[in-house]
Amino acid sequence: MTWLTHTRDVLASSFVDRVERDHQQSDREFRRRRIVAALTLVAGAILLGVSLSVRPGDAVFYPLTVLVALTWIGGALLSGPLHLGWTPFRGRLRRPIVVPVLTGLVIAAVFVAGSLVVREVPALRDPVNSVLAHARYGAIVPITAITVLNGIAEEVFFRGALFAAIGRRWAVPISTVVYAAATLATGNPMLVFAAALLGLILALQRRATGGILAPILTHITWSTTMLFVLPAVVHP
Repeated sequence: MTWLTHTRDVLASSFVDRVERDHQQSDREFRRRRIVAALTLVAGAILLGVSLSVRPGDAVFYPLTVLVALTWIGGALLSGPLHLGWTPFRGRLRRPIVVPVLTGLVIAAVFVAGSLVVREVPALRDPVNSVLAHARYGAIVPITAITVLNGIAEEVFFRGALFAAIGRRWAVPISTVVYAAATLATGNPMLVFAAALLGLILALQRRATGGILAPILTHITWSTTMLFVLPAVVHP
């Protein structure tokens, strides 16, 4: 098997081919999941908008962002069972770890490359800097912890509870649109754009692996890399 064939097979198993699974719910459980997911989505989007509207350096930013994460996680856990997912490897099913981490690094590299263009256009640079301001003026340890926590929380809800609540047929496009729309509450168009691109990749991972582990690892790898690299690339 050539490296090209191997790469193609890895990409197919990570984003296209669906691993076998048996995730069944009764009609009653499915309706309950949808109701809980809808209520959580509204509450989480509102809190997200409030947290990102806080002045950079304000101490209230930390408890607000933790509250956002707890809202996503709490709603996901209340909605019903969640699954970690599997990926085929050498004839066996294993937890997806390495490929999701590498995927997060590749996405981060693409975003950083795009930021080199963004920083030259004030209309695009300013919305990005409004988000990065919290990283620049906040303490690095709590900012990193919050970044990881929110990455996990968003995947538990959007690629866990919400993805399952949509149903099998249109889960990828609908969850991607909803994920991007949730960031509209921030009033930041660049954040919405980033959420749409990232959300599509994470949704494909969720559909292929049948669980939230791959999206979680990709998300936190991407977000922590961006946290440390992007502020140095996009200047005020």
